[in-house]
Amino acid sequence: MDDIDRKLLTLLQINADLPLSKIAKRVGISSTPCWNRIKKLEEQGVIKYKVSLVDKEKVGFSVTVFLSISVSNHNSDWYAEFEEIVMRYNNILEVHRLTGSSADYLLKIIAKSIEEYDAFQQRLISEIQFTSMSSSISLKEVKNIKQIPV
Repeated sequence: MDDIDRKLLTLLQINADLPLSKIAKRVGISSTPCWNRIKKLEEQGVIKYKVSLVDKEKVGFSVTVFLSISVSNHNSDWYAEFEEIVMRYNNILEVHRLTGSSADYLLKIIAKSIEEYDAFQQRLISEIQFTSMSSSISLKEVKNIKQIPV
């Protein structure tokens, strides 16, 4: 990956809808080599998706909760079932397996209200085997960027 690829990635992370001619001009190459580089980055898996980011609050999801889960059973059967459960719910935005923490997993969940989240958490309690669970409600999102510094 050279400086032109880095410039391409920076521009595409800010606005993937930019016309190819503008992208090429901004990185200092012609359109065909620019298109070829973008395609190569996609084929290599460097560019994973092109998406439109939606403001969660403007579509009704005003509550963000970080749910910490601790488990005693770390076998592959438990994990397969856990993965299947969390993949089923679109309001679970992220799932991370942790180390160096009292929790084993951290889930980022959005909901339209605290009541909706409470009902959702009760469903999870009935589906997931765990030893402890703790919810932290986000009062304010201070920073949320999607661009990876390249």
